[in-house]
Amino acid sequence: MKARGHGFEGVERRGLMFVLSSPSGAGKTTLSRLLMDRTPGLKMSVSATTRPARPGETDGRDYHFIDDNRFEQMVKAGELLEWATVFEHRYGTPRAPVEAALSAGEDVLFDIDWQGTQQLREKAGADVVSVFILPPSAADLEKRLHSRAQDSDEVIRRRMNRASHEMSHWAEYDYIVINHDIDGAFAEVQSVLNAERLKRERRTGLTTFVRELQQQLEK
Repeated sequence: MKARGHGFEGVERRGLMFVLSSPSGAGKTTLSRLLMDRTPGLKMSVSATTRPARPGETDGRDYHFIDDNRFEQMVKAGELLEWATVFEHRYGTPRAPVEAALSAGEDVLFDIDWQGTQQLREKAGADVVSVFILPPSAADLEKRLHSRAQDSDEVIRRRMNRASHEMSHWAEYDYIVINHDIDGAFAEVQSVLNAERLKRERRTGLTTFVRELQQQLEK
């Protein structure tokens, strides 16, 4: 379906907040990048973080890399839609760019954890659609963490221990995708987004569209 402005086929709709969460290494970042590359009308929410940039990461594209003092200022000023502490570093979603995108009718993609998802749902309600990505097995998750070659064995052990806690929140999500392979997982995630875009209650222009269609038929 072809996008026109902030709707499909000329029918206006509200933008939505599309959340992907997973334990570290289960695939949410890869899936997020695929969605951004292959899905029109989708804008990535760029989080602010106090952790240092990893090799290949760019400030303003992957994250807004800031210090603890600036992060605390943003929290106190209400400039963050959500925020959380993960592995001793803080992550948060700047409010202004998300609200600007939604008001323009764009969908916004979030790569955040369960804490951030809960906060978004408390503030945005029906505008939030959440998907939790699971690995097919613990062994597969550990293999993926090692293959990234970004973390020490101690950090990987901590990530594996945290994964069980993160997975305990799976039932709080709207959809669950098991990432056996990235192509299959991407197809499922994209199907969820497409279906949510077509929900009747989200398509605010349908009433006008149907009335105009009825008038044409009654001539």
